[in-house]
Amino acid sequence: MDGESEKIALLKAIGTQVRALRTGAALTVREFANRADLSVRFVHQVEAGEGNISIAGLSRIAAALGRTIHELIPPPADQRSIRSQIWHLLSEASEEDLHAMERWLAERSGKASPRFIALIGLRGAGKSTVGPPLARRLKAEFVELDSRIEQAAGMSLGEIFMLHGEEYYRRLEREELARLFSQPQGSVVAPGGSIVTDPASWDLVKQRCFTIWLHATPDEFMRRLRRQGDTRPMRGNPSAMAELKSILSRRQPLYAQADLTVRTTSKSPGSVIAQILKYLPPNAFGESE
Repeated sequence: MDGESEKIALLKAIGTQVRALRTGAALTVREFANRADLSVRFVHQVEAGEGNISIAGLSRIAAALGRTIHELIPPPADQRSIRSQIWHLLSEASEEDLHAMERWLAERSGKASPRFIALIGLRGAGKSTVGPPLARRLKAEFVELDSRIEQAAGMSLGEIFMLHGEEYYRRLEREELARLFSQPQGSVVAPGGSIVTDPASWDLVKQRCFTIWLHATPDEFMRRLRRQGDTRPMRGNPSAMAELKSILSRRQPLYAQADLTVRTTSKSPGSVIAQILKYLPPNAFGESE
């Protein structure tokens, strides 16, 4: 294959990959173009294999997709070196396989892989109360995922759901998780209570985090929300408790998949943190304290 033919084949392969990743992220061409700071016309050209894009352009495309540049460039099919073969296998590997390989390589090289701790549970479970002091004990950052989603969208959660719907929220949730897990340092993260209902996000959290379910009874949830001044669950809704119990009943089997369950009813934040630290595996957060 001559140089021009190789170029044409590479551009078409990149275009096919970009289109697959864009549609997989549920982005329209216009939404994607705005994120990547490219024209709609040029995006169409790239996806058709007709746009001779620069490295800088590939970098913007990768950032818009929450990916890395190497994920946009498929390995040459005719190369037989060991690195090319591994590159080809990686390009077809699932997220689960990639995480397993990351752990294997980290163990083989003797380098601690960054770890994350996820606190899961309904609103009122105590994630925002327990998370910051737990992160301080571990000398890590505390991340409230919904706050990052609001920052990325430039609007509140209520506005996100009202104007764009749940699908848009879920896409932002997955993108912020990808950004978080690409950071070199681990953190204590508090996702929204409904993250367990989105299989893609929940699987990613389980793969990358030591997960802790902060369990509480429905009565305890309501007491905490009222104590915090949050009257939304009860205001004008006489069946609020029944609805809360129904949500908890549906999500309980998913929450129960967590690595650790900590029952928080009638317990102080300090005692909850002490229990978490007691059962936290040494490798759950990089180097043990």
